[in-house]
Amino acid sequence: METNKIKLEYFTDVLCVWAYTSQIRLDELQTQFKGKIDISYHFLPIFGCTETRVIDGWKDKGGVDAFSQHIQTVCTQFPHISVHNKIWCDNMPKTSASVHLFFKAIQLLENNGQIPQQPVTQFGDKSVFEEFMWRTRLAFFAQAKNIALNSELFSIAQQLNLPIEKIETYLTNGEAMAALCRDIELKDKHAIEGSPTYLLNEGRQKLYGNVGYKIIEANLLEILEKPQNQASWC
Repeated sequence: METNKIKLEYFTDVLCVWAYTSQIRLDELQTQFKGKIDISYHFLPIFGCTETRVIDGWKDKGGVDAFSQHIQTVCTQFPHISVHNKIWCDNMPKTSASVHLFFKAIQLLENNGQIPQQPVTQFGDKSVFEEFMWRTRLAFFAQAKNIALNSELFSIAQQLNLPIEKIETYLTNGEAMAALCRDIELKDKHAIEGSPTYLLNEGRQKLYGNVGYKIIEANLLEILEKPQNQASWC
């Protein structure tokens, strides 16, 4: 990693609809700031227990059917994405945590040089790891698959020709779990409120929720254009 790149730490939950709709903004950032930003991906257990979050949380608001309609209504505001008409009603995942654990295993593959870190043209300039995350989100939101199941996650990994045995090693030897626990520590350290959250400038700038692209861009430009070693007037 080049030392002059801006570090952007990105916190999400894979089952968060706002992270799903915001992927296009992240993609645009990587296009517009190519070679200038370095994105670190971290994962939050917002939907660590979907029974509590969705079933109990919505029991007085119309139940799971009402939550499904809410998600579909949110997605109609974003024509670039698709959503299944039985989202959350069919094949509800029990947790996002098992998915995040799998993500960390693949992230370890990337960090350890076992899969390429570079953008791949056929994946729209996403890395293999980023493509895996995106396909997993699509499997849930667009296809209503139960992505908490390892069978679904290994299926996506096989589609991308990822080294299955190495993934299994990271899942079983504690390394993926340790990496996921580190994400929780970072969440607490930076008081991350929810998903998605963009953390910039060593934690000094924090953008949370359905933040417009121009706002994110302005924060990055301010860091890029700020003269070195110059005190802020504000």
